[in-house]
Amino acid sequence: MDTLDLIKRNAEKLLKQIPENVTLLAAAKTRSNEEVQAAFDAGIRCFGHNYVQEAQAMLPGLPFRADWHMIGHLQRNKAGAAVELFDVLETLDSARLARELEKQCARLNKIMPVLIEINSGREENKDGVLPEDVDALAEALREFPHLKLSGFMTMGPLTGDPELSRPYFQTTARIYEQYRLKDDAIRFLSMGMSHSYKAAIEEGANLVRIGTLLFGPRN
Repeated sequence: MDTLDLIKRNAEKLLKQIPENVTLLAAAKTRSNEEVQAAFDAGIRCFGHNYVQEAQAMLPGLPFRADWHMIGHLQRNKAGAAVELFDVLETLDSARLARELEKQCARLNKIMPVLIEINSGREENKDGVLPEDVDALAEALREFPHLKLSGFMTMGPLTGDPELSRPYFQTTARIYEQYRLKDDAIRFLSMGMSHSYKAAIEEGANLVRIGTLLFGPRN
């Protein structure tokens, strides 16, 4: 079976497995336009990129329209390009970045849904705000009319036993629930990747970011 057929088969299998209320985001980092097209043809309508430069190279050449999420760390000097390319930014982690995004969104007269990235495992080598700092960043967002707080995102451990991810997911889900109860705009709880998406869904995720299980191992 060739790669594109395998992607279609994987996509159809995942879409059957994942509950209807959960969005499958296809993580397109390092993938080709043809591979992304195969995922779209199989029914996936939400995609993510980690790098603005890769998205700039890919998106104009795609013949279809889908929802594109920024799922990698976003540098302030790439904010303008990110706002032009993406429909949702999942990795907001500072008021400084928010201020730059607001400026760029105002330039385009665009309302941008953003997710606050939470460093739920308190890891020094990971981006995101600590759980106790979420409220301050959410409050800061009220100053920026073009940014719409739409949920929360976290990264569990990148490999290993998915059970190790549960405390990360539980911490983020608690924050999501607190905000969802008081704000109808809070829609996304983005947690879980290829090795941990089942645990993430059990802990309340309604958006899972899947690369390897869909596209196969990266070359």
